[in-house]
Amino acid sequence: MASEPTRATDPPSLVSPGISIADAEDPNRPKRVMGFRDLLLFYVVTGISLRWIATAAAAGPSSVVIWLGAWLLFYTPLALSVIELSSRYPNEGGLYVWSKRAFGDFSGFMAGWTYWTSNLPYFPAVLYFAGSNALYMHQRAWIHLSGTPTFFIAFSLIALAAVTVMNIVGLDVGKWLHNAGALAMWIPVLIVISMGLIAWHRFGSATSFAPHALIPSLHFQDVIFWSVLTFAFGGCETASFMGEEIKNPRRTVPLALFVAGLTVAFCYIMGTVAVLLALPHAEVSNLQGLMQAISKTADRVGWQAVIPVAGFLIALSNLGAAGAYLAAVARLPFVAGLDRFLPPFFGRLHPRWKTPWVALLLQAVIGGVFAFLGQAGTSVKGAYDVLVSMGVITYFVPYLYLFAAMVKLQREPAGTAVIRVPGGKPAAYLLGTIGFLTTSVTIALSLVPQADEPNKLLAFSKVVGLTGALLLAGVWIYWSGKKRAARELSGTHAD
Repeated sequence: MASEPTRATDPPSLVSPGISIADAEDPNRPKRVMGFRDLLLFYVVTGISLRWIATAAAAGPSSVVIWLGAWLLFYTPLALSVIELSSRYPNEGGLYVWSKRAFGDFSGFMAGWTYWTSNLPYFPAVLYFAGSNALYMHQRAWIHLSGTPTFFIAFSLIALAAVTVMNIVGLDVGKWLHNAGALAMWIPVLIVISMGLIAWHRFGSATSFAPHALIPSLHFQDVIFWSVLTFAFGGCETASFMGEEIKNPRRTVPLALFVAGLTVAFCYIMGTVAVLLALPHAEVSNLQGLMQAISKTADRVGWQAVIPVAGFLIALSNLGAAGAYLAAVARLPFVAGLDRFLPPFFGRLHPRWKTPWVALLLQAVIGGVFAFLGQAGTSVKGAYDVLVSMGVITYFVPYLYLFAAMVKLQREPAGTAVIRVPGGKPAAYLLGTIGFLTTSVTIALSLVPQADEPNKLLAFSKVVGLTGALLLAGVWIYWSGKKRAARELSGTHAD
């Protein structure tokens, strides 16, 4: 049974463990809407972004080894930590609740705040990529827009509005966009793999995969690139924010994570190899590399009809990813509103659809603002790189809390329903430490601008300035909310 929402007269706390969105105002409303299939597709659509295949291919064949390293040193500790922590505390809030339980209210709030704000630059970044690939639906007439900032801003705003409306109507409606996005990811990956094999069979590989070519470069600018591929493996913690809306989460989450993990790794590694079979890495760009591989290879083998289909599916898959993240992380300002760290109206549900509509709308509006801010004073590619760097830094701060909580919470007894990592407590300490160190290095590397950024000082200033502003805003909101809650408590006692 879910606990009662925290009242203004209660001591301030970030999350009431066990609270569900459905129980907040309507305890009779069915809330377990995500089964194994839905959860698996949710993990796939949030765990795979086809844009990273293009990014990896642009770096050359050594990225295959980096994929394996990121999977081993980040994804594996993350997935195993999520499985154990979500089985220990299978409540709405996920790492929000885990951080609070391990380190207190402030840490819980900052973990949730940074995770939520990380998605503000994420939405325009992923939608920039969706828009760049949508141009291939009518390549000859639209491709000239690939260097036009106005197109990318307009596309981002319209897409954000559409996915927001779907999620306000309800998760049982919005999940169909997530599911469609996950399925839409598979077909382009299969197209890329098929095209790459055909090109290799007919013309030979466009890239050398000799052993020396697979060794990652240790030059500083190349090492920076490792952080981006590590970032690509994030996302398996997202569904835990909606723990109360998953059917049998203690059984469903581990199984879905296992299958999704294999799927994610397969798509990234095989997709990268296939692109490099079709194109030299010097001809691949971050924004359109996947469609470039499909388009150029289709021209070579006479399959031009597949180009607009692939462009549509890649765009749809990224719309699904944006919708899934929007649905999950909107639960964070919702529970913060219930606990009075944000104004109480954030904790209100839509009177008809029972969704956190205020939180969803706010997230979409601020995401739209970031679509403009990232574009200021730079090119489309420069804006994309800034948005990615901001997303990496703010997105990885909560992982510091998650891995630290994994270590700290080993002190609490594990019930019979808890799924422990293989090896028990010593393995949990090791996984938490490896994940924490990998995350710390990734954050540091993300501060360095891309080598081809023409205005490195401006790019660095944007990343540091905007990231710092988001963190300081979180600190201010936390202390303001705590003081407000204390005043309300004092006034109630006085009465």
